[in-house]
Amino acid sequence: MPFSKTENNKKIAFVMIAIMAVAGIMGIMKTAFTKNAVISEKQMVLAQSDDVKTDAAATEEASGMDRVIPGTEKWNGKHDIRPVSFLKNLWQTTGIYQMIHSTASETEAEEAEEEKVDPFAGKKAPGYQYLIMIAIGFLIVYLGAGRGFEPLLLIPIGFGTVLVNIPGANMGVAPDGMLSIIYNAGVGNEFFPMLIFMGIGAMTDFGPLIANPKMALLGGAAQFGVFFTLFGVSLLNLIPGVFDYNILQASAIAIIGGADGPTSIYVSAKLAPELMSVIAVAAYSYMALVPMIQPPIMKALTTEKERKIHMDQLRYVSKTEKVLFPMMLLVLTMLLLPSAAPLIGMLAFGNFVKQCGVVERLSKTMENELMNIVSILLSLGVGSQMTPEKIINGKSLGIILLGLVAFCVASAAGVLMAKLMNVFLPKDKKIKPLIGSAGVSAVPMAARVSNKVGLEYDPSNFLLMNAMGPNVSGVIGTAIAAGVFIATFAK
Repeated sequence: MPFSKTENNKKIAFVMIAIMAVAGIMGIMKTAFTKNAVISEKQMVLAQSDDVKTDAAATEEASGMDRVIPGTEKWNGKHDIRPVSFLKNLWQTTGIYQMIHSTASETEAEEAEEEKVDPFAGKKAPGYQYLIMIAIGFLIVYLGAGRGFEPLLLIPIGFGTVLVNIPGANMGVAPDGMLSIIYNAGVGNEFFPMLIFMGIGAMTDFGPLIANPKMALLGGAAQFGVFFTLFGVSLLNLIPGVFDYNILQASAIAIIGGADGPTSIYVSAKLAPELMSVIAVAAYSYMALVPMIQPPIMKALTTEKERKIHMDQLRYVSKTEKVLFPMMLLVLTMLLLPSAAPLIGMLAFGNFVKQCGVVERLSKTMENELMNIVSILLSLGVGSQMTPEKIINGKSLGIILLGLVAFCVASAAGVLMAKLMNVFLPKDKKIKPLIGSAGVSAVPMAARVSNKVGLEYDPSNFLLMNAMGPNVSGVIGTAIAAGVFIATFAK
């Protein structure tokens, strides 16, 4: 049925408001991240007038919004947030562009490495704070073993936290401490996250997404939590003297909104390794708390009528479709966003090994023994970074708070997108909005929560397979968001 003139005017007004909102957000983020990252003319004069003063000392003369965020003194506008520059940088990192032109030089990589500043280096916390961290470690173990919140992840993280904080044990001290060896071997780089993604690929069935491709919109909508976190970090930066996140740290923090632990570790290792511990713990914690956080949001944003919408079971997906999907996904990533290729490439590899059916031994190893071993090592490595110097401070508490808000926003965005899609779908093709919250990357727990809540209102309608569509698309969506951040800022 054609839309009336009034409805068209409302749509036009809505689009204009959305454009103005985006422009306003970009303006705030530019103020919070860019202005602070450029040394003012006054500061340069101060630095040049006295040979004793260094660049860092000169920056201390500024205050408020004229301050320079630590670690950005030499940026001089390198990471300015401008839409045109963003799109230009993104295009220059595509596989198509790099096939035509030369890639980045080694000098640029060395400069990027020099920009990474560890704000916790050389700091030593009081003894009682180590006891607090040991208590937190036991609490994490209790949540995993006693309450069943992601026990495969939280129990090793909890023990890693306890062990690294035992006075005199030195398990986290480089180069010989066991936990330090584990961290340097695969957590502080991309090795363990890549193996985890390979295992996830071997465990994942993309059939529900192939059978109903429009579910990818729900996974994409849930990524709003990622970008909301980036906006939230910029707002915290408006509080001078309390929070000083640079754009690299903000991008790493933003991935928490996708509720994807391996991706969070991967991005923080690339952009902000000094914040990896708290980012990883926040991401895994909210993954574990999906059954507690999501149901109230799902119920608050839907009516009882919407919760009783009946969804038919999905069509049969052939083996050929399942085999071709990971290959097509890999090719598209290779051409358009090579920076996401490590994550999506390993996901595609694991999935192809599963679906091709000729190397069953490899598939079973990936999804069982290898996945279990790497999960143990990765979780212990994350726990090894749970020291009071890195956790008990305002900066880390801000990250944990932002992660919670962003996860809630991501869940809500998926539900609201499903409601919006229902406006345009035929009456017999409506989507139950409850599955929208499964668009976050917590596979398969988010899909199970959607199914459980749905069964409360319609016991005859099993939603698990329908919910897996947005769930697996959320994994891909978060990996793409990570690739965008790395392509834009890790230069």
